[in-house]
Amino acid sequence: NGILKKAREIAVLCDAEISLVVFSNTNKMTEFCSPNGHLGAILNKYQKSSGRKLWDPKHEYLHNEVDRIKKENDSMQIELRHLKGEDLTSLTPKELIPIEAALLNGIDKVKAKQNECHKMLKKRVKMGEEEKERLTFVLHQRQMGLSDENIREMENAYHQKGRDFPLQMPFPYHVQPIQPNLHENK
Repeated sequence: NGILKKAREIAVLCDAEISLVVFSNTNKMTEFCSPNGHLGAILNKYQKSSGRKLWDPKHEYLHNEVDRIKKENDSMQIELRHLKGEDLTSLTPKELIPIEAALLNGIDKVKAKQNECHKMLKKRVKMGEEEKERLTFVLHQRQMGLSDENIREMENAYHQKGRDFPLQMPFPYHVQPIQPNLHENK
């Protein structure tokens, strides 16, 4: 209490801005600030005069956040190395169990994705084959359509000019040399 009394006296007698913070050995805090000032303003004046950076809540928060993120990053790096099978000698069997479970889960997901891709590939191949069959059929139909059209044109021309010619078959009959029984019937 004596030091707080002296701080008050100096603030009044000297018309000075005084700020005092005292922590006891039991971690009890006692503070004093001159009546015409407040702690933040006095600390800013001190910082400007001395050139020393004092605790800044924004920077302290950011510093703590950076430290937290660094620790989290380090932890993730270690976990990643463990998942890759590196640095496993320091782990106990109990610590290996969740790593094994994570790896098995990953394997299952990879297999499921591979099966999905394989099914999609089969489906695309089947669709391609069906499209090929359809296009082959369409092409065949068009070729047959052209042949049928040519035959119809020939028949129409024959029927129109047929009045001048004796009836004939539109196509000549040919005997195949491989079939000797047809030659014998003549």
